[in-house]
Amino acid sequence: MERRQILKTAGVLATGGVTSLAGCSSSGNGDGGDGGGGETTTTEPQETGGEGGSNTVMMVTEGSEYYFDPIGLFVEPGATVTFEIQSGSHSATAYKEGTGPASVTRIPDGAETFNSETLSEQGATYEHTFETSGTYDFFCIPHKTLGMVGRIVVGEAGGPAEGSMPPDGDVPESQTIVDQDSVSYSSFSG
Repeated sequence: MERRQILKTAGVLATGGVTSLAGCSSSGNGDGGDGGGGETTTTEPQETGGEGGSNTVMMVTEGSEYYFDPIGLFVEPGATVTFEIQSGSHSATAYKEGTGPASVTRIPDGAETFNSETLSEQGATYEHTFETSGTYDFFCIPHKTLGMVGRIVVGEAGGPAEGSMPPDGDVPESQTIVDQDSVSYSSFSG
């Protein structure tokens, strides 16, 4: 089994053990609108695959913790990432000034923004295809101020997110993400 597949399988198994369904406050319209970029929302769980498969980022509420897992993910340009509700109510929203409550831009120049709006149903998903190389920081609208942030590196590190952390929390350094392909929340926060 390839290293990338092992890491992704371990991440899915680790987040699959989360059983806490602590309530969260919700904002947004909850319908998981397409964010204007042709993204899709579905309630069917997505499989995590190896090379050429989908890449899944779980959105989790566990007690008083709200997080993305993995918190750092590396993908090649043209890859589609699936954001899936494990528990709670969450969004996957790019740090692009004017997108949701974002007041700064932390995605590459010319990159398409994304915003799932708030999803509430367990297993609900939102997909976005990353075409432009660089570093993308993102957050959860209802839990942004509680530090629910993540980072995706597409192809190679670069762009306005390099050399600093998002304004609402910490994420792994881009080079660490590139080197490891995926950084789990537990290994980063533990």
